[in-house]
Amino acid sequence: MNEEIKFSQKLDHNDPLRSFKNEFINNDDEIYLDGNSLGKLPKLSKIKIKNILDNEWGINLISSWNDFWLELVDRVSSKLEKLFNSSKNEIIIGESTSVYLYQILASLLNSNKYSNHIISDNLNFPSDLYIINGICNTNKKATSTILDYNTDIDANIVLLKNLIKQKPGVICLSLVTYKSSFVYPIKELNDWAYKQNSIIIWDLSHAAGVININFKKTNTLIAVGCTYKFLNGGPGSPAYLYVKSNLLKVLNNPINGWFGHSNPFSFSKDFNQDKGIKKFSNGTPSILSIVPIEVGVDIILKAGIRAIEAKSKNQSEYLKNQINKLLIPLGFKFESPINKKNRGSHISISHLESWRICKSLQHGPIKIIPDYRPPKYIRIGISPLYTSYEDLTRTVYRLVDIVKNKEYLNHSNYKPKVT
Repeated sequence: MNEEIKFSQKLDHNDPLRSFKNEFINNDDEIYLDGNSLGKLPKLSKIKIKNILDNEWGINLISSWNDFWLELVDRVSSKLEKLFNSSKNEIIIGESTSVYLYQILASLLNSNKYSNHIISDNLNFPSDLYIINGICNTNKKATSTILDYNTDIDANIVLLKNLIKQKPGVICLSLVTYKSSFVYPIKELNDWAYKQNSIIIWDLSHAAGVININFKKTNTLIAVGCTYKFLNGGPGSPAYLYVKSNLLKVLNNPINGWFGHSNPFSFSKDFNQDKGIKKFSNGTPSILSIVPIEVGVDIILKAGIRAIEAKSKNQSEYLKNQINKLLIPLGFKFESPINKKNRGSHISISHLESWRICKSLQHGPIKIIPDYRPPKYIRIGISPLYTSYEDLTRTVYRLVDIVKNKEYLNHSNYKPKVT
């Protein structure tokens, strides 16, 4: 173990991103491997939120809408456009991922530009499937097919493409799947969908901030995603919606929300929808929750998404090798794609005692926080801005100790609401 620790420390010493860990609040005697669910708190976010509370809200009051807050939404949206290499005025922030997905699905179906058939698969995040089901329940013209690959690990791209050809329409997929971290070939599928007179809505929630996503080069037309995972925007921070500009002309927001008006403060009796991406705005922006998004995105832009992705791939491969060497012989299973090109920034493993092992990790000399997803998956999230190689090495050896010493027997099978 000592040699492995020394080797991991050498890798950390040579890591060009090692200084970015200091941008975040880091607890003593803790290894945090759950950034794929909730990112860490940047230090600057605390300062900026305090400034809003004390000054912009506390002193400046309503004047801050004109002085600071209205431009904040536009500024953060433009920074996301830079991160994803989209054109100007193609991204908006403010709602939840589910609300944006509902809006864009309903808008596409109402446009009559595509057929009313929706395709997704069993790897998609459950809440996305809930929205699809709800749309079909309320829109009697809409139908859906949920493709089941009979595995949680990877998609059968041939089957998926055949289905799109047979039943063209609107497709909704998570670019990185939440259980196994499988990454879809985004450009290949976008191009295929276009040839079949279809369109893909990409959920980027588990991808943004750790994968270099280039909307222009991948011919991506629509995307949604949350900001509280690898973007480090904080719990419940608003999501974003991207719509390529040429589509905005034919799509309308099914919700006639106040901020979707071309001039909301005219208080006109008639609703005049904004002609650009702002047409998909609904209510008043959540300013306190948007501020930390800007901090998180700024850190990523400063570090460089290519460098972040490169470190993610290297750390993921390093962890995979450690798992194969030390954990597989102890009854663990590797539950993510083998090829690092097909993996996002978390790795899933399983064991007959996955849940109790997860609990044991939080009760050792160092508190280690991964997360658990039913029915059996321990997800180890790699956040390159603050996850070290030493973190990964110590986690693997801690898992060895837990299983060898059967420490999981000290814990019950009780599960809280959040696992």
